[in-house]
Amino acid sequence: MKAGPRPPAQSTDFDGTRLTVARRLRRKTKSSLASEVGVSPSAIAQYEKPDGPNPTQAVLAKICLALGLPREFFGLSRSISLLAASEAHFRSLRSTTAAAREQALAYGELSLEVVNLISDYIELPAVDLPELELPDELTDGVIIDAARRIRAAWGIEEGPVPSVVQLLEAHGVVALRLPPGTDPAVDAFSTNAGRRPLVFLSQSKDDKARSRFDASHELGHIVLHPDTEPGSKLVEKQAHLFAAEFLMPRDEIIDQLPRRIDWPAFHALKKHWGVSLRALVFRANALGRLSEASYRRANQQLSMWGLPEPNPLGPAESPQLLGLAKELMIESGLDFDAVLAAGRIATDVTEDVIQAGSTERPRLQFE
Repeated sequence: MKAGPRPPAQSTDFDGTRLTVARRLRRKTKSSLASEVGVSPSAIAQYEKPDGPNPTQAVLAKICLALGLPREFFGLSRSISLLAASEAHFRSLRSTTAAAREQALAYGELSLEVVNLISDYIELPAVDLPELELPDELTDGVIIDAARRIRAAWGIEEGPVPSVVQLLEAHGVVALRLPPGTDPAVDAFSTNAGRRPLVFLSQSKDDKARSRFDASHELGHIVLHPDTEPGSKLVEKQAHLFAAEFLMPRDEIIDQLPRRIDWPAFHALKKHWGVSLRALVFRANALGRLSEASYRRANQQLSMWGLPEPNPLGPAESPQLLGLAKELMIESGLDFDAVLAAGRIATDVTEDVIQAGSTERPRLQFE
């Protein structure tokens, strides 16, 4: 009896979770990827299941081509933990598409995996977030107290916070800039659902004051909202209040704030506290220093000036941790690329992550 044709050979070295990450990283739905590869959307869904069937070698080759990632990326290695959208706080939730949010989360998942790989060789700062027992109802008083307790626990003296981004990194929070290619509408987001708290900052806000407030706002989410559904105006307002108290403690700033629209005074406070004019005007109104009428007029003037505000403070605060860790590994004689290759993280993705977690230094150029 003549034997029938052999079924196509399945890949034996395949991790479905990595397909999920890669598909979201490239902003593709199951249906769009299935169309490019020549299989059904349900087949893609099955490939992505931890206990699902593996694609054939031919299909996997098409997947690699469609997603622009090497075969090694999809192989069995250390597992990548997925971050749920329901546990991530996006600053601009309503203005971003689901695909843009999923892409940002995929970058977050790969970033945490890069951090895990590096931490096998470099002792990174331990996560140091004080355990705050918060009531179910977060009143303004509770939020203000939480900001004060974080400042105290982290040893922040009276006055301005020196560098918010580097402070986060020093206490075990992974701070990164959103890599090029992500949707600018994503702006910033944070999550505490992974092995380490993760904060992504906007790639387009090259402004020190705004980056400091954004980082403090995301810290507020991490501290206040570990189990809170993201996206509501109330949740965003609470993170704003936390950031304001964290950066501009009420007891220290209230007597410094003018009782009328005094732009020279506001500019001096902007330089001292490292916050925007808009944040100062809002703070002055919230603390009862500016009347509602003055507050409206001040915001009208700020809108006329637009962005960037007059007298910018300089470039945005930038993360440093991953860039410094890479330098230290190389100086110690470790093959950094080989370490990441062993973790099966694609080179271009790794470079995006490292650049997102590094301070860009000017390069000396010769004519």
